[in-house]
Amino acid sequence: MRAFDGTDPKQFIFDFVTSFGREVMHSEDEAATVVDRYHTPDIVQVADGHEMDRAKLIAHCRPIRKRKPSSRLEVHDAVAEADRIAARYTMHVEDRGRRFAIDVHFFGRFAPDGRMREAHMLTRTLPDAASAG
Repeated sequence: MRAFDGTDPKQFIFDFVTSFGREVMHSEDEAATVVDRYHTPDIVQVADGHEMDRAKLIAHCRPIRKRKPSSRLEVHDAVAEADRIAARYTMHVEDRGRRFAIDVHFFGRFAPDGRMREAHMLTRTLPDAASAG
């Protein structure tokens, strides 16, 4: 069974990113438990050339849990083949009164159970035009 069987790739990536973020910020579970629920133990995530393994991903989640920024995800494009997905999305964020958007070009591999195995992301941060008044 493949992770994307019967699931629209745009919906899959939307659900994955929003669910993971919600659990990181609001779950009573330890950060490691949340990370393990969404990622395989051998996870390798590279964002803009910075590599994170499981331990670094857990450490990355801890300050986010304390700040609890709000965010909204907008998926523009996504395609899936076998265990791979490519997506382009924008995350609109408000954190400590600052509003910004992160454009993400995502290329990832997922395990059959839907957990992320590998991800490569190129990002660009800019003012959040969607929330500017």
